[in-house]
Amino acid sequence: MVDAVTSNSATSRINAGSSMLASNFETFLSLLTAQLKNQDPLSPVDSNQFTAQLTQMAGVEQQLLTNELLKSMLSTQGVGGLNEAATYIGKEATAIWAATKVEDGEATWSYELGSNATNARLQVLNSAGQIVWEGDAPNKTTGVHDFTWEDGAEDGVYTLKITASDASGKALDAQVLTRGRVSGVEMYDGEAYLTVGNSIVPLSTVIALEETRAPNPAS
Repeated sequence: MVDAVTSNSATSRINAGSSMLASNFETFLSLLTAQLKNQDPLSPVDSNQFTAQLTQMAGVEQQLLTNELLKSMLSTQGVGGLNEAATYIGKEATAIWAATKVEDGEATWSYELGSNATNARLQVLNSAGQIVWEGDAPNKTTGVHDFTWEDGAEDGVYTLKITASDASGKALDAQVLTRGRVSGVEMYDGEAYLTVGNSIVPLSTVIALEETRAPNPAS
């Protein structure tokens, strides 16, 4: 498994590296100064060795400057990501995301089936991962379908799961989606998140965007 690298985690690694380099740099200067002060006048430090030490010191100093430049670039990248995400506000988004808020005892998700299913089962889980409701999917045909859960549950964050199979019991491709209008954006741990309906989804989970359709004028 490879951990995802966000701008915050990258900055943390750069800061750790910079601290180590700075510490080594100070130690190096101290040792070099002590060496020059205590050298034998009759047997001074070899000029080639001294030049190599100065070159090494310059390299460490350059690495410290490079790290500062990388931190500045990452900071700018985060602002750019937020500005880019802000262009999604007002659009209709579809994301592969299963968590949403229940408000007034109601929540809405979408689910997608890769092919017609003989059996399609839905489960609603609370924030502790406990199943609080389960039942048959209202539509088992290929495509995207909406599902509204009205069970009078307490307000909070709930997750929908789906499993589907054909007549032989073979598992079918199925996934839960979050669909709705993008109403806001925020940055967390270096990643942009969108507010889609009652859900907050990572920008990386968005698979489709559409312009918001204007309502039909009254006839």
